[in-house]
Amino acid sequence: MKVLITGGAGFIGTRLGMRILQLGALTGLSGKPEKVDELVLFDVSVPATKPAGLDGRAKFVAGDIADQKTIAGLIDRDDMSVFHLASLVSGHGEQDFDLAMRVNLDGHRYLLEALRARNCKPRIVFASSSASFGIPAMTATVSDLTKQTPQTTYGMTKAIGEMFINDYTRKGFVDGRAARLPSVIVRPGKPNKAASSWASGVIREPLAGVECVLPVKMDTRHPVAGYRTVVDGFVRLHEVDGAAIGPDRAVNFPSVQITVSGLVEALKRVAGNRHLGAIRVEEDPFVAKIVAGWPTATNADRAITLGLPRDLDLDAIIKAYIEDYVDV
Repeated sequence: MKVLITGGAGFIGTRLGMRILQLGALTGLSGKPEKVDELVLFDVSVPATKPAGLDGRAKFVAGDIADQKTIAGLIDRDDMSVFHLASLVSGHGEQDFDLAMRVNLDGHRYLLEALRARNCKPRIVFASSSASFGIPAMTATVSDLTKQTPQTTYGMTKAIGEMFINDYTRKGFVDGRAARLPSVIVRPGKPNKAASSWASGVIREPLAGVECVLPVKMDTRHPVAGYRTVVDGFVRLHEVDGAAIGPDRAVNFPSVQITVSGLVEALKRVAGNRHLGAIRVEEDPFVAKIVAGWPTATNADRAITLGLPRDLDLDAIIKAYIEDYVDV
């Protein structure tokens, strides 16, 4: 079978590709494990060289997710599955509404239409976000039953994307699943335009001996998940029998509920005798307003019942990052 990962050149997309190749097979149209013989990592820009962990079955393809002809060309086999991670991130979406609509909605619809045209009901896992919830639910932990009232353009596109998945599945065009993610940490490399970028930066920068300037207050509450767990969760959600998911295909992923001060304490606890860069707060009203419109805690009972993995604790997340990206 062929696997397509949109946003495949990103951190999670690349790690997901490596994990799929390591597994060697996913559930296919037959309902049984089928050998993965082709993996396409599609993104707006791709690396010049293939990272270690991606073998000859994998190839990067550069292109525009909102170009319908390009997307149709990627969906060239019946025996394929898709992990749709490509998205304009939260902060960027607030700054450029039109681009968010083009990338997050048009691109999503073109992908679903291309799969529909195959007329074989392929599996697709869509990366949604807890940002699809909003302020009216802030006094309680949000669950899969909580009404979605997104307070950002990014969150709105994710909520609509979930409805796309539900309806295309209901109509029998695809076998869709939506992974409603908390903030995924710790992302290596440079900060991006996501309003939650600080959740990785407060770990990443100090460990590199660099000062971290936090755009939110220390008492800010936020749900997070480790990247290893999220990658395994994507795979598990793909593998779950559709009947077990039911008509609502969007699932809250398990998360660890933290405060910024708790992140800092965990970092110091795990870092031990390492020299850490300074951490200071310089609130950014633009970022703080976006974060304030997101839920502070999530309920993932349904995901756990479906067998999705969860992080042991915050210390384990930080230790994984150190193991994979610092002590190498």
